[in-house]
Order: sequence, then C-alpha cells, then structure tokens
Amino acid sequence: MVDYHAANNQSSAGGVQTYMEQENDWDRDMLLDPAWEKQQRKTFTAWCNSHLRKAGTQIENIEEDFRDGLKLMLLLEVISGERLPKPERGKMRVHKINNVNKALDFIASKGVKLVSIGAEEIVDGNAKMTLGMIWTIILRFAIQDISVEETSAKEGLLLWCQRKTAPYKNVNVQNFHISWKDGLAFNALIHRHRPDLIDYDSLRKDDPVTNLNNAFEVAEKHLDIPKMLDAEDIVGTLRPDEKAIMTYVSCFYHAFSGAQKAETAANRICKVLAVNQENEQMMEDYEKLASDLLEWIRRTIPWLENRTQEKTVNDMQAKQEDFRDYRCVHKPPKVQEKCQLEISFNTLQTKLRLSNRPAFMPSEGRMVSDINGAWHTLEGAEKGYEEWILSEIRRLERLEHLAEKFHQKAAIHESWTDGKEAMLTQKDYETSTLSEVKALLRKHEAFESDLAAHQDRVEQIAAIAQELNELDYYDSASVNARCQKICDQWDVLGALTQRRKDSLERTEKQLESIDELYLEYAKRAAPFNNWMEGAMEDLQDMFIVHNIEEIQGLITAHEQFKSTLPEANKEREAIQSIQAEVQKIAQSNGIKLTGANPYTTITPESIDKKWEKAMAMVPLRDTALQEELNKQNSNDSLRAKFATQANAVGAYIQDKMEEIGRISIEMNGTLEDQLTHLKDYQKTIMTYMPEINKLEGFHQHIQEALIFDNQYTSYTMEHLRVGWEQLLTTIARTINEVENQILTRDAKGISQEQLYEYRASFNHFDKKRSGQMVSDDFRALLISTGNSLGDGEFARIMSIVDPNGTGAVTFQAFIDFMSRETTDTDTADQVIASFKILAADKNFILADELRRELPPDQAEYCIARMAPYMGPDAIPGALDYMSFSTALYGESDL
Repeated sequence: MVDYHAANNQSSAGGVQTYMEQENDWDRDMLLDPAWEKQQRKTFTAWCNSHLRKAGTQIENIEEDFRDGLKLMLLLEVISGERLPKPERGKMRVHKINNVNKALDFIASKGVKLVSIGAEEIVDGNAKMTLGMIWTIILRFAIQDISVEETSAKEGLLLWCQRKTAPYKNVNVQNFHISWKDGLAFNALIHRHRPDLIDYDSLRKDDPVTNLNNAFEVAEKHLDIPKMLDAEDIVGTLRPDEKAIMTYVSCFYHAFSGAQKAETAANRICKVLAVNQENEQMMEDYEKLASDLLEWIRRTIPWLENRTQEKTVNDMQAKQEDFRDYRCVHKPPKVQEKCQLEISFNTLQTKLRLSNRPAFMPSEGRMVSDINGAWHTLEGAEKGYEEWILSEIRRLERLEHLAEKFHQKAAIHESWTDGKEAMLTQKDYETSTLSEVKALLRKHEAFESDLAAHQDRVEQIAAIAQELNELDYYDSASVNARCQKICDQWDVLGALTQRRKDSLERTEKQLESIDELYLEYAKRAAPFNNWMEGAMEDLQDMFIVHNIEEIQGLITAHEQFKSTLPEANKEREAIQSIQAEVQKIAQSNGIKLTGANPYTTITPESIDKKWEKAMAMVPLRDTALQEELNKQNSNDSLRAKFATQANAVGAYIQDKMEEIGRISIEMNGTLEDQLTHLKDYQKTIMTYMPEINKLEGFHQHIQEALIFDNQYTSYTMEHLRVGWEQLLTTIARTINEVENQILTRDAKGISQEQLYEYRASFNHFDKKRSGQMVSDDFRALLISTGNSLGDGEFARIMSIVDPNGTGAVTFQAFIDFMSRETTDTDTADQVIASFKILAADKNFILADELRRELPPDQAEYCIARMAPYMGPDAIPGALDYMSFSTALYGESDL
C-alpha cells in the first residue's frame, strides 16, 4: 500500500492553497448523474477502505458511515500520519457536528479551500456534499504531490500516464475518462512496470470488459490495489467519471513510485541539458545582436563626423533634415536593441550563476562595456554633428547677408565713381577765363568734400570683404577681385584729385571772385546729398535679428532717424532757397544765367527727387520692421510653447526616475506583485510618449524658424531625449532585476519571507539608497546575518560578490551569495550519479540507453558531445559520461 505520510508532511500551506484553487473543478451538479454518482460512490468507498483497514475498520455506506465524524477523523489520521483532536463520543447531533467540524478544520489547515461544504450537510448524509468532501481529500493527500517534469497534480498524473503508455499500440491517454474505457491503458501501466503479470499482446481492443477485469484482478491480487471500479459501469457509460478514474489511477502511480528512480535521474539530466542548450542559444543570440549593433554604430559614426561644408543655407538645411530623420526614425530601434542586449546579457549571467555555470564572456570587443563605449562615442558624434550643422547655418546666413551688403555698397560706389576719372583728367582750365577758373577751383573743392564723404563707404566695402574671407565665403575670389578694383580706383581718384587741385591752385592768382551763392549752395548741397544717399542706403539695408530686443533696437534707431527728418527738411529748404536767391539776383540785376552751377553737379531737382524717394522709403522701412517684429513675437511664442512642454516633460522624467528608484528598494508585496506593478508602471510611462512626440513637434518648429536660444527654459531637446531614453532603460533594467530575483528564488528554493528579510537587511545598510553598498557596509551586513568574518574569509566573499573589484555590492549579488551559501543546487557529481543510474552502475553509457531514457533531442545532444570511454572495462560504443558531466559545469572542456 501507499505511504502518504512523508509526502504530506513536506507540503507547504501556500502550495496546497494554490493547487486547490487551480484544481477545484468539482462540478457538484454533475454528481446528480446517477451513473457518475454510482462510480464515484464505489471508487471513493474502496479508496477510503484501503486506508481504514490499516486501523482495523471499514465503511459500507459512504454517506451514512461518516455522519458521526468518527471514521472521517480516523481516515484523516491514517492518511496524514497526524493526530487530530480527541473526538466527542456522544450520540447527539451537536456531538456529530463538532466531530465533522474538527475533521473539516484539519483539512482546511492543510491549505484546502472547502467551498460550500459544511458539517451539517455531512451529518445530514448529503451524498453530493459527502462525495465532494472525499474528492477534496483525495486531491489533497493522493494526487496533489504527484510531480512529473515540473507539472503537478492532475497534469503531472496525466503526463506520467502518457509517458508510461506511449510505447503501447491502441493506447492514447488524453484524459481521465474515455481514454480508459477499453481497459488497454490500465493493462499497459501494469505491463510497463510488471511485464511478468500481463500478456499485453493477447488483449483485444474490441473486448473492453475482459481487458478491464484483467487489469482490476491483477492489480488487486499482485499490487495490493483494491478493486475500485466495475468494468460494466465503465463500458456502459458514455463518459466515465473522471474523478473515479483519477482516484484509481493515482493508486497505480503510488504503487509504482519506487520505479521512478531512473525516471527522476533522467529528468535531472534533461533539466541540466535543457538549461545548457538554452544558455548556448542565448549566447549565440547575444553575439549576433552585439555584432549587428556595433556594425551599425561603426557605419553611422563616419557619417556623423563628416564636416563637408555646403555653399548655401538650403543645402545645410537639407543635411539638418537628414539628421532629424536619423534621430526620429533610424536611431530609436537601435536604442531598443541596446536595451534588449543589456537585459539578455544580465538574464544569461543570472541563469549561469543559478545553474553553477561559468560566467559568459562575449567575444573580444563585444562586451556590454564595449557596446556602451561605442554608444557613448556615437552620442558624442551626434552632439558634435548637430552643433556643427547649426553653426554652419548661422555662418552661411551671415555670409549671404554680408555678400548681399557688399555687392549693394559696391554697386553704389561704382555708380558714384563712374566718369570721375575723366572729369579729373580734363584740362578745361587752360582755356577758361579767370572767373571760370575760380569756378573750377570751387567745384573741385566741392568734389573733394564729396570724395572725403565716400571714404567711409570704401572702408566699409573693404571691411565686409575681409570678414567674408575670414568666414570662408565660397565666392571669395570674385569678392576680392571687385574689392581690389574699387581700392585701386580709389587710389587713382585720390591721386588725380590732388593733381587737379595743384593745377587749379597754380592759376588761382588769375581768379577773381566767385559767386558766393553758388559756392554756398555747392558746399551745403554736397553733404546734404551724401546724407540723403546714406539715408536711402540705410533704409534699404537688409537686417537679420534673432530676438525681440534686437528688432526693437532697430525700430528705436529708425524712430530716432525719423525724428531728424524735420531738421533735414529745413536744411533742404535752405539749400533750395540759395538757388532761389541766385535766380532772384540774376533776375533783379538782369544777369543771364547760362549752364548749371559751376561748383556742383547736384541740382535742386535732383535734391527734391532724392528727398521724395527717401520719404517714400520710410513707410516701407516701417512695414519691414513691423513684419520682423511680428515674426520675432511669433518666435517668442514658439519658445514659450516649447519651454512649457519641455519643463513639464523634464519634471515628469525626473519624478519617474525618482519613483523607480524608490520602487526598486521597497518591499511591497511578492516579487510577482512587484514585477506586475513595474510592468504596469512601464505601460503607464509609455502612454506619455505622445507628450514626447508633441515636444519633438515644437522643437521642429523652433529649428525651422531658426531659433537658437530660449530664455524660458534650461532644458534642451538633446537633454530631454537622453533623459527619456534613460527612463525607459532604467524601468526595463529594474524589471529585469526583479525577473532575475524570481529566477534566483525559484531556482534556489528561497521563500518570499527570506527575500523580504534579505531586502530589509540590504536596505538598512544601504544608507545612500543607491541599490549598492561599499565593502565596509557590506561587511556590517554579513555580520548582522550571523557570519563571523575574518579578513581572509571576507576577501573570499568579496571576490564572489564583486569579481570585477569595483568596491560596490549590488542586491542581486548579495542574494546570489546568500542563496549559494544556504541552498543546494545541481552539481557535476549529482549529474554523474544520475547518468550512473541510467547506465545500470556502469562507468560508461551506451547510445541506446540514452535514446531509451532521454527525449530524442537531448539524447542526440549527449551522444554528439560525449567522448568515447577509454577505461579498462570499455566495450564498443561506450561513451564517457563522467567527463561530459564535468564539462557542463566548466571544470574542463567538452
């Protein structure tokens, strides 16, 4: 018979509760089916009697014999091996209810959730409730602890049946009802373990009653399993009762549990090989992903470091658009790949530590630190490239403005100098009268004034040309040529002016007097004309501003200019009055004027024409300045929008980073609860992505408007992009740490309470709340856990938890160390012992034995990697499983 005591005593209350919640599929309404109720009544009665007979008693009627609670309590004592409270021997209803309640309380204490089953119903002989209660007891004490390949209870029992009956023809176990109707599955189970008891080949699928009775009789006679089912009931029912079948099959499982040793050994090997295969696949995936990412970085950095200059602003803006496309389209997937690479690396290292494998060392140049270094170089190249683009745009804008200004001033100067050389080289004074010579001299003096007034323009032209050269203007050659021509011509004009002056002064003694009115007109008209030309030049001058203050400065200067116009108009009227006075004197004295003013070429008509032209330019200048002011106001609004969004995003990122920091060191709920909370938190953070995209839109408008500063915020788009990427990476890394803690807990058998205790101790000594601590604090933590440490022992521990010698210990490293010190794990010796069981105590194993005991893929994995056995007892085909097992744990090479 089956001994349930050891298995039941090892069960934890938490595991029982979880199992019962998963397996509580008892449908009470189905018990109303008479056929099913009959099968359950017979099966459950036989099962109860198989245990009660150990106490020298039995039951006849399952709903009647348990009504007083006495045999129910006795049944529980037998199957659990524990003593229940002393029963009440009275015959009154209250005594019976109390006894049944004691039994139900004991069942509940084992973590079993009894749904709608009360003591009164059992005492009243309610068959439905009584059968449900017995089924619950069977689940807890006979089925729950069945475990096959990481499955338990019903699934584990079904998997066990499938594996044991797989080689048998006409047997396909998929459930616990119709798969057993023909009786072949029961006979296959017996034959698999005791082939001497069953002649399986003589059985026929079309004779289910004979098959069933044969299995029941053999089980009762040779296996001490009481007959719990009737062949006629099973065959005559469309769908046999699942619970009755499961109860009877569980007796076979326990009866044959001794034959599980080899299966357990095979399972251990399968588990170890599965871990090894999974780790190898993860290593290959990491190497490929790392190579691809590094290759992308290698190809991208030269593009970002290219500083080929363009000739126009439009060409540079096209480069800026290509860079923006790279930032928004090409880079984000690579950020995700980099994050996934770190997560995969950390998960792989955790799995290797948990399975006592050597740490994974990627190929040279593909370490996480190498990738981070390459990524840092990439981001540095990005920053430099963006700064260079903006700088080039500003430079080209300045160059285009200066070039336009240069050509405008040059054109004005060349227009003024046109014909001046011919005028200065003529010798009209040689044949002129004295008055005419004096007139020529005065005219020349006026020209000298005009020439001096144009000196500033020539210097401005030369200065602009120099600045274009310093800023590396692409068409500097033509600019320099034109500037040189102007300067050479200016030197010639200076020399000719001086030469003509000397000639006129030599004849000055012959000059009498000169018309003072003409002279005064010329002297006042020339500077006024030059002032008008300068004013018109200023009114037409192009301007580039970057903020409201600059445009307001131009507007103020323009307003100051307009305030001088009344005085200028008075000067114009005064100059015109001189010419009027000339006409008045000539008319009053009968003088006939012939020709223009001999001292100047500036006529009253030209002054009035230029004045009217200048006055027409003033409102145009007003309009241009106002439009620019409106543009700068619009730009300021863009700055404010960007700043408002940027300040909100920056504060959000900062808050979330701090909150993630708090979550990572707090202990709220189980690790699964923390993981769920972090993943929900990650989803919440991802819902903020539209705000980031909104900010990117504002930033694009800022760049399109050529805005280069923002006094409303200290945040830049680059700063916020980096912060957002760090936030996503941090939450992903924190989730990965919790997943690794779950792996550690499950692999090492660490309870939730131990993890809480470890976390509380770590947080207590992590005074900076940084998630890691220095060696002195870690030593204090170890002492607090009861370790008495010398310097040598502490150095050994530090080499384990801090193999890279950084001087800091993380929480993951701490729990890895604690789990390694306090729990048992698979070792090379254990795997060798398991192989020895499969090899029937031989020092070698054969390929057929591996194929028989292991799944096909893992059997072939072993055969491909095991070296031939070379011992003295070797036979053909012998394989060396000892060196293979040792190599799995890194102690030698395969």
